[in-house]
Amino acid sequence: MVGPKVTLGDDVELVSHVVIAGRTTIGARTKVFPFASLGHQPQDLKFSGEDTLLEIGEDNQIREHATMNPGTAGGGGVTRVGNGGLFMMGTHVGHDCIVGNNVILANNATLAGHVEVEDFVIFGGLSAVRQWCRVGSHAIVGGLTGVEFDVIPYGSVIGDRARLAGLNLIGLKRRNFSREEIHALRGAYKEVFNSEEGTLRSRAEAARTKYAEFEGVQTMTSFMLEDEKRRFCTPRNNGE
Repeated sequence: MVGPKVTLGDDVELVSHVVIAGRTTIGARTKVFPFASLGHQPQDLKFSGEDTLLEIGEDNQIREHATMNPGTAGGGGVTRVGNGGLFMMGTHVGHDCIVGNNVILANNATLAGHVEVEDFVIFGGLSAVRQWCRVGSHAIVGGLTGVEFDVIPYGSVIGDRARLAGLNLIGLKRRNFSREEIHALRGAYKEVFNSEEGTLRSRAEAARTKYAEFEGVQTMTSFMLEDEKRRFCTPRNNGE
């Protein structure tokens, strides 16, 4: 079933038994598999029928039983999914989420409302992200991991309550980051997270200055310094 306010781009393929409702747009060459539900009203008790949006980009694969909800008036009115993503069976993108390009959600991974996901992020199966969290570009979230706080760009988090386990080095190499860039990221990571001097924020500021010529470090530290009230997934301390 495709509702009257739905807009489908060129060469969109709806395999069968797909339900698309509301003001939903789907970009070219996206393929939607059986029993996916896109654009039905948000799972938010405050929602009262506002005319909100779900925008899905181009070249996505949305697999069986995946769900994506539109935005709410209280969250900006739009849920936005980028291009080239893979949303495996049973995945969920909640209301007001902003999801970047080339993002992968493995089976039954879940994004709660208002989550922001940058480009090239991978979520393992049965992982979940709490409302309002951010996940930085090129990060990886392990299977069965529950994310309660922001995940830095290039980070790798694991655990029933996510802990930072280092950098996503395999992903960086696959995406052709230079050896020098990776070396700088590793140095900055150690200075920010493996030191007890000062505060997390002051260490991020110092790393930003020390590695000023490296774009990756600037991306990571800018993410951390954007809002001083944000909390981040950090490594597990030796005493824990």
